[in-house]
Amino acid sequence: MLTSSMQPSNHPDFATTVLPQGVELVLFDLDGTLVDSVGDLAWCGNEMLRRLDMPGRDPLAARNWVGNGLDRFIKRVLTADMNAEPEPALHKRGKEIFGELYARHASDRSELYPGVLETLQRLADLQLKLACVTNKPEPFTSRLIAAMGLSEFFELVVAGDATPRKKPDPLPLHYAADYFGLDYQSCLMVGDSSNDVKAARAAGFAIVCVPYGYNHGNDIRDSRPDLVVENLLELANLFS
Repeated sequence: MLTSSMQPSNHPDFATTVLPQGVELVLFDLDGTLVDSVGDLAWCGNEMLRRLDMPGRDPLAARNWVGNGLDRFIKRVLTADMNAEPEPALHKRGKEIFGELYARHASDRSELYPGVLETLQRLADLQLKLACVTNKPEPFTSRLIAAMGLSEFFELVVAGDATPRKKPDPLPLHYAADYFGLDYQSCLMVGDSSNDVKAARAAGFAIVCVPYGYNHGNDIRDSRPDLVVENLLELANLFS
């Protein structure tokens, strides 16, 4: 059961709601929430550019380019712009190269954030349903989850191509809840970006966010989640 004693983080105009009782399903975003994967994404992006005889990008820029699916990340690497569209032939070739690279190097430089394994184990011990909902497509999602030692915790993984629409659309979240046969009011989303907040709000889920992930350089508190926790162990401590 989720307690309601912890108040939301102190932030101007921050939502004053507390999290609901009776959470049965906890959905976790992957990149930026459980796994710091930007090192591999940045390396594969620059190796893709090298093979295309294009100049490399500052690896730090990749941290702001993650969060809207792998295809958008590739476009941002190719154009060095958040929203620009590369020339179609270049995009097609870049996507082929990146896919081949990332299939072999998705976890070389990636690391779990502090408290991830302990949190997942504590929630699993409480018999809560756990699932992962990410915009990263298969097969990269399952490979990264396995490489990080997380497979045993998730009965369900909803990758970015598992449903016709991905976050911030609520469809992937509803898909997960329907899989377990649970009411949406008993579901909690845990993420790091405004996309996670928008998806949870549209789905009718509670939403907890971490501030350390990939939110394009913006403070996640400005998206008004129900709660911000500095470390996922704070989330685990909400359950008793």
